[in-house]
Amino acid sequence: MPGLDSLLIANRGEIAVRIARTARELGIRTVAVYSEADRHGLHPEFADEARFIGGAHATDSYLNQDAIIAAARDAGVDAVHPGYGFLSENGAFARAVEEAGLIWVGPPADAIELMGDKLAARRTAEQARARPVPGMLDPVISPDEVTAFIREFGLPVLIKASGGGGGRGMRLIRAGDDVTATFNSAAREAAAAFSNPELYVERFLVRPRHIEAQIACDAHGNGVFYGERDCSTQRRNQKLIEEAPAIGLEIGVREVIAERALAIAAGCNYRSVGTVEFLVTDEEVYFLEMNTRLQVEHPVTELVTGIDLVAEQIRIATGEPLEPGHRAVRGHAIEFRINAEDPGDDFRPDPGKITRYREPGGPGVRVDSGVREGSVVPDAYDNLIAKLIVTAASRPEAIRRGHRALGEYQIGGIGTTIAAHEAILEHGAFAAGTMHTQLVESEISFPPTDRAARDGMEPEHRTLRVEVGGRLHHVDVWVPGGSHRNRRPPPMPATSNVTQKDDGTIRAPIQGTIAAVEVEIGQRVAAGDVVCILEAMKMENEIPSPVAGIVDRIEVSTRQTVPVGHVLAVITPDPSV
Repeated sequence: MPGLDSLLIANRGEIAVRIARTARELGIRTVAVYSEADRHGLHPEFADEARFIGGAHATDSYLNQDAIIAAARDAGVDAVHPGYGFLSENGAFARAVEEAGLIWVGPPADAIELMGDKLAARRTAEQARARPVPGMLDPVISPDEVTAFIREFGLPVLIKASGGGGGRGMRLIRAGDDVTATFNSAAREAAAAFSNPELYVERFLVRPRHIEAQIACDAHGNGVFYGERDCSTQRRNQKLIEEAPAIGLEIGVREVIAERALAIAAGCNYRSVGTVEFLVTDEEVYFLEMNTRLQVEHPVTELVTGIDLVAEQIRIATGEPLEPGHRAVRGHAIEFRINAEDPGDDFRPDPGKITRYREPGGPGVRVDSGVREGSVVPDAYDNLIAKLIVTAASRPEAIRRGHRALGEYQIGGIGTTIAAHEAILEHGAFAAGTMHTQLVESEISFPPTDRAARDGMEPEHRTLRVEVGGRLHHVDVWVPGGSHRNRRPPPMPATSNVTQKDDGTIRAPIQGTIAAVEVEIGQRVAAGDVVCILEAMKMENEIPSPVAGIVDRIEVSTRQTVPVGHVLAVITPDPSV
């Protein structure tokens, strides 16, 4: 490609693989970076060259700006592509890349910072006449201000992090909730995720649709609308299923979304591919936020438009003009996020070694993956394993294809969201296209994952072909192996997580970082009282005391990273407490 011969991909996993594939098609040499946790990962193999940048913790590697830029200089690349997550929406990193004489494959640093500050983004939207969700335009600094907002506007309300998105630092307050505890939890997570504890409050819209616009702007003043996506199927304010186009929108809503999205992009002097998100009710289209990067769900737009959005990013970064206007959309596409989570345990992260892995295929099936059989899903990063995307001429056909592809997908050794996707597809509201952002958490329940399956011990179903007397027979058997699916084999004992002993010794059930210690030595606690909060893979986990008693020892401190089974605290049992 003119002006760009080589590219460093400042990311990992499936998105690094995906970017490398487009770069190869464009004749661009690629350089991957990897951490200690990814020494044997898949993404370094997809690049022409790979560079080690540091330890497993993201701050030592994928968030280490100096190490990444040093790797880019040493490799002699022309440009840096940040993917999504990590440093993709970090204005300081964008500036540092350009100051190093490299091309930044993304929007200007000023636009990143403006739209990354959610309060500034809300003000930008108002100036563009794109009404934001009703709420504050200034930060709240205490729980008392949240209480005052509730008195004025009523419940429920959302506390949100000013410095980021993706569900981090976001808390819902309903009637009876502890405002102070919720405020402190949101501030703590916001500070950990974005180095910015600043919060604001907005009304919580009941049962809206989450619709987002895929847009792009170039350096020549051209703007493009690639259509919209429906991202309403979520859990913990994070998306599970995305599809394009959004079906069942009221007449004129699609045009309103396109107009407002491009107006907001123009208002922040945007230049790259980006996404503007909205909450849509029957009456109104509300601006939610702008993501100044490539979205996880970009493949559904690619499949209905036939346009490679990573290639578009690279063309814009090298100064090529876009043809302005709306791109035509054809057919329907659905993306399923395949995460290492246990849907039956509130989607609790379930990292570990993948003991069996087989991807689906066939017509209209695409898998963007960063793993293979034997890969380890680290607990140091986001738990996305892969993305399964299906496309067909119509939505009903795409749903049927999704059923078929999910049924073919086999992952053993860890819990995954595959079974959750199958349950969602079978729900009447999803089938009818009447999804809303609370559908998964309010209307669908999921059975607990078989822990034997997680540990790769679930018997694998096989159908044997046996010929008897010249006639072919098919015989179902279960043999030792590992598959994600429960095919009703004979009962077998399940393994268990790390359990808390009734002697009062509390151990970490998963590896993570201590977000807060909620007790002190000598404090009296009841069984079930929260002793500490363990953050793992974008989720806070309250660790309770298994017994009533007195805190005898505290073995951890805030921001300490602990492995599975690490002793967190010891409670001396005392039935009188």
